[in-house]
Amino acid sequence: MKETVCVRVFADSQHIQQCKTRLAHAEPALQSLAGVLALAGNEVRLKILLLLADEQQLCVCDIADVLEMTVSAVSQHLRKLKDGGVLHAHKVGQTVFYALSQPHLPILRPLLAGLPAAPVSHYAQ
Repeated sequence: MKETVCVRVFADSQHIQQCKTRLAHAEPALQSLAGVLALAGNEVRLKILLLLADEQQLCVCDIADVLEMTVSAVSQHLRKLKDGGVLHAHKVGQTVFYALSQPHLPILRPLLAGLPAAPVSHYAQ
């Protein structure tokens, strides 16, 4: 394997400092994005995020039925997404509904927008 060598005549220290400053300024947002992408990097969790982006909210039973998985398996994925701040949950009676967290929508919407469009939900009619 050929090793890449960097040869520069002049180091633009001002430009390097500007890049460092930009990264330092973006650090919190980068950490947040990295966390969301790490969670979304799992195919099941990515499917859950797509479902919730389309449907706004679903209970664990509905998600399990759609994904043809056990409630227990889906619950584990939901817990990781919730612990990561990507989802929030609210209870109505005995049922817990999950939805995308508002602070992460600007990250998730463009990520999911590139996927093929789903048919219109019967709930939206």
